[in-house]
Amino acid sequence: MSNGLRPAALWMLRSALLFVGCGILAGAEPKPARIDFGRDIRPILSDKCFHCHGPDAETRSADLRLDDESDAKRLRDGYRILDVAKPLESELWLRISAKDDSERMPPPDSGKSLTAEEMTLLRRWIEQGAEWSQHWAFVTPVRAPVPEVQEARLAEHWIDRFILARLEAEGLTFSPEADRVTLLRRVTFDLTGLPPTPAEVAEFVNDRRPDAWERVVDRLLASEAFGERLASYWLDLVRFADTVGYHGDQDHHISPYRDYVIDAFNDNLPFDQFTREQLAGDLLPDSGIDQKIASGYNRLLQTSHEGGVQVKEYLAIYSADHVRNLSAVWMGGTLGCAQCHDHKYDPYTAKDFYAMAAFFADVDEDRHLRGGGRDTVPTVRAPEVKVLTRRERILLADLEQQIHEIEESLATPTGEGANVAELQQKKAALEARRTALQENARLTMITVAIEPRTIRILPRGNWLDESGPIVEPGIPEFLGTLKVEGRRANRLDLATWLTDPDKGVGLLTARVFANRFWYLFFGEGISRSLDDFGGQGEPPSHPELLDRLAHEFVESGWNLKHLVRQMVLSRTYRQVSTVSAALREHDPENRLFSRQARFRLPAEMIRDNALAISGLLVRQIGGASVKPYQPDGYYRHLNFPKRTYQYHTDERQWRRGVYVHWQRQFLHPMMKAFDAPSREECTAQRPRSNTPLESLTLLNDPTFVEAARVLAARILREGGESADSRLDFAYSLALSRTPDATERGILTDLLTASREEYTSDPESARALVGTGLAKAATGLDVSEHAAWTVVARTLLNLSETNTRN
Repeated sequence: MSNGLRPAALWMLRSALLFVGCGILAGAEPKPARIDFGRDIRPILSDKCFHCHGPDAETRSADLRLDDESDAKRLRDGYRILDVAKPLESELWLRISAKDDSERMPPPDSGKSLTAEEMTLLRRWIEQGAEWSQHWAFVTPVRAPVPEVQEARLAEHWIDRFILARLEAEGLTFSPEADRVTLLRRVTFDLTGLPPTPAEVAEFVNDRRPDAWERVVDRLLASEAFGERLASYWLDLVRFADTVGYHGDQDHHISPYRDYVIDAFNDNLPFDQFTREQLAGDLLPDSGIDQKIASGYNRLLQTSHEGGVQVKEYLAIYSADHVRNLSAVWMGGTLGCAQCHDHKYDPYTAKDFYAMAAFFADVDEDRHLRGGGRDTVPTVRAPEVKVLTRRERILLADLEQQIHEIEESLATPTGEGANVAELQQKKAALEARRTALQENARLTMITVAIEPRTIRILPRGNWLDESGPIVEPGIPEFLGTLKVEGRRANRLDLATWLTDPDKGVGLLTARVFANRFWYLFFGEGISRSLDDFGGQGEPPSHPELLDRLAHEFVESGWNLKHLVRQMVLSRTYRQVSTVSAALREHDPENRLFSRQARFRLPAEMIRDNALAISGLLVRQIGGASVKPYQPDGYYRHLNFPKRTYQYHTDERQWRRGVYVHWQRQFLHPMMKAFDAPSREECTAQRPRSNTPLESLTLLNDPTFVEAARVLAARILREGGESADSRLDFAYSLALSRTPDATERGILTDLLTASREEYTSDPESARALVGTGLAKAATGLDVSEHAAWTVVARTLLNLSETNTRN
């Protein structure tokens, strides 16, 4: 964190303080608004003071805790750090305002300093009585009433009331609603990760029924592509990958887990059940195949298969990984920071860390360590089972039923020899399909509970030091106690605590995920700290709305589609993403949500978008991971064992990005170029870069070149006879609109120049349109096809094509 004031504090100053610093205007100070400790003060103390005066006893100085109200206000040899009776004689104020370097806090050599704005906030807070409050993220969300607004006609949806009330307080209102084409493209990308088809655009533009927008949203939520889109985000959170990560980064068996996640989102599996099945699917009383596949969550961490590894060392590493991910995914917390010492900024202790690790002490995950080094690909990470996914089992049952019916028919003589032969032929075909499906069964890692390992607090995180006390499974002490009768608490108890709104922290968990789904559909979270709801995170801009969303999630029965539907039906969601000069001045970072967000699509969507526009996209759900084109030699430094990447040469080449093989150490270059994570750790928010390498990837990656070639053939066959009609057709596919005069002129010139070039150089034309795995176009003029391929490459490279507006 920089020394500058946090955005939340800046807004507070802008709206509440009528002057900056401690100066006086016209000889009188206007009455300031109330300073809020959680929003305005705690972030300053956390950033500038808690390292030396916070939760961690080992680094604490002067026996002072500024994270604890009673300690900060107690009497110390005749003075108080915070003196409510004599505010400006408080030691805190005297120290932060001291001119002498030897007296001033933070000390100059700490690298920390307070800005004038921060000084003002601290002074006002002390003068107002230094009121304290628990950190907002650790307080159970309250179901806030929907606020009143002046322009009620603009806010028929309850979400909009919260947004508009804040806007009106700032003298603002909603931005206009986006046009229908923009809305449809936005919501289709957001809910499916794919572009709308021209037919879908035309249908919505012409649908004047009052519930047209709701119909679109419901159609998209019912699409199987919805599960694939949300699964991409979930897989980032749980660090799903096809390889082990450490050392040789060998493949491991886990792809059925990915398909489980897709099906869970499509089936709208209640989120509390989704949580229990992943953390403790093996412990559920009715545990079946799906629950065992789901329990593969506990096996997603990075593992080492190097010969000679120290078992105790890596068990300590694995325990820490479990705690970091569990904390980050479900709690939005940084409990992982307490591995070696008490947390510097939050009330997590080292004991809390190891008590949480103890929940995972029964996970059977060290067989590969005891078996010595294995340099095989794929590697062995028992326990594993061979499974068919739920979708495959349904198909198998259907085939079995059809075969059974034919066998019954054959057992009843019909007297028709031809009919018997036909039934036998049909039966043979069905049996062949059944055999092929059964052979598609895949191995997947699962969790099998064993006798729990002993977990000790490791002093300074040192796995060689076994002097620390033994701990039992437990939740962070400041969040209460986990009560179980007559037995050791287990992972199922933990999962239940995480989602129980009455006896656990279900509403806190719901707030974490409400914030993350808001981020998916509005570009930023209500709190921008998606993975840190602690003291170093950013307070929410609309805390009452975030708490209300958490309640909505829980009260709906943890119905994820309901929560998503509420967000995208709001007027807030439907605003334009363009920014006026006034909003750029007043709300430059859009923290008031005075408009929608505009951002580049994630890596998988960019690939899927190009494939969908061209017509190449294969819409099969589930299955083993796929390997698209990749540069030769990219794996040349990948050892133990050395291996050569072999891309698929069938229709798997055109499957969606969620199915792409995820090599942690050597992430697919296209994915890496567009900021996809290696998935070594939980990633709640991907960066969004804008680099020349991305444009070069769109122009030259074989997947995009081939998509352009196939798109060009589609334009020539379906776009009419004239260049103008073909440009209209191409734009309708790529951008859901027609080109304007300037665009039409530029692309017409490009087409003409390309046509001349390839007419004079037919070999280059054939090289451009005759390579690749997609079936080569026949019956097309090669030079014309090549010229339109250049146009298609341009369209696939446009910012608008790859931007969600």
